Amino acid sequence: MDLSFLIHALIPSWNSVSLLAGFFTYLAIVGSILPGKLVPGVLLSDSTRLHYRCNGLLSLFLLVGLLWISAKMEFVSLTAIADRGLELLSTTFIFSFLVALVLYFSGCKSKSKGSSLKPHITGNLIHDWWFGIQLNPQFMSIDLKFFFVRAGMMGWLLINLSVLAKSIQDGTLSKSMILFQLFCALYILDYFVHEEYMTSTWDIIAERLGFMLVFGDLVWIPFTFSIQGWWLLKNKVELTTAAVVANCFVFLIGYMVFRGANKQKHDFKKNPKAPIWGKPPKVIGGKLLASGYWGVARHCNYLGDLLLALSFSLPCGISSPVPYFYPIYLLILLIWRERRDEARCAEKYRDIWLEYRKLVPWRILPYVY
Repeated sequence: MDLSFLIHALIPSWNSVSLLAGFFTYLAIVGSILPGKLVPGVLLSDSTRLHYRCNGLLSLFLLVGLLWISAKMEFVSLTAIADRGLELLSTTFIFSFLVALVLYFSGCKSKSKGSSLKPHITGNLIHDWWFGIQLNPQFMSIDLKFFFVRAGMMGWLLINLSVLAKSIQDGTLSKSMILFQLFCALYILDYFVHEEYMTSTWDIIAERLGFMLVFGDLVWIPFTFSIQGWWLLKNKVELTTAAVVANCFVFLIGYMVFRGANKQKHDFKKNPKAPIWGKPPKVIGGKLLASGYWGVARHCNYLGDLLLALSFSLPCGISSPVPYFYPIYLLILLIWRERRDEARCAEKYRDIWLEYRKLVPWRILPYVY
């Protein structure tokens, strides 16, 4: 791929703008009208709480079904995303940049005193634009933070499915592609089955909405998490039976740790007395869970996430570092995030956090880190 071709491929077109606008419009409409469990968010500092309609799984199934029917009727092409990948990447990046600017200026003008919309301005434009000013900004009653996370996860699956259709069309479908697609699809579907767990994550309850989260949700998640699929379109990998079994084992262990840890944390926040692994939970200072996975490592959910990311890349073999961009990046990100989490928790919980650290000395991987 020469430079001139790359530059030309990155130029947004009206087709890519239309695809992105249609996708967001669909999510905004169905997210508001489809039935779904209404989940209360965590209690904010001003004693208010937001509520989230968790109908992502139904929205996803309906969208995939509509696209499939439209493709059968030749209204759309299943390879449309794969054919315009770089166009959509640049279009989504520009959109994220502009959204972050709008969020910055609207946040600066906000006079709200509530926890969700109260502006937090440091005076450093780059810092405030990057990290955001408001905790839960809304547009037409849509919680934008929750909306963008949902869009990113669905976008990831749509890109993968389009790449799969392209692979079938080109006659390059392989065991590696099937394995990659299966793992990602299971992970994404599981996310939407347990979408309510997202309401108690650090991103939702503590991070303000700025370019970092908007870009991460809309660009980074769908376009970098799918790199392995793009790579497999052009590179053939032959996997042995042993490699397939080992890959499945990594995925299952990662899923067990990731989902189990997040479920324990979510259940604990709903009911601090709920049993963990069949026993009453050990709680430090009445606030910090030190049982189950959270008694093994202070950020054990990150370990599960890393193993899952590795399982998405292993089907690509070891001939190139390109398919391993995601797990390598995620390792760096999660260590950085873990350090930020530690600093915030130390400030928030003080002596309770020190006691928790003594009881659970490992950060992510027991006996290693």
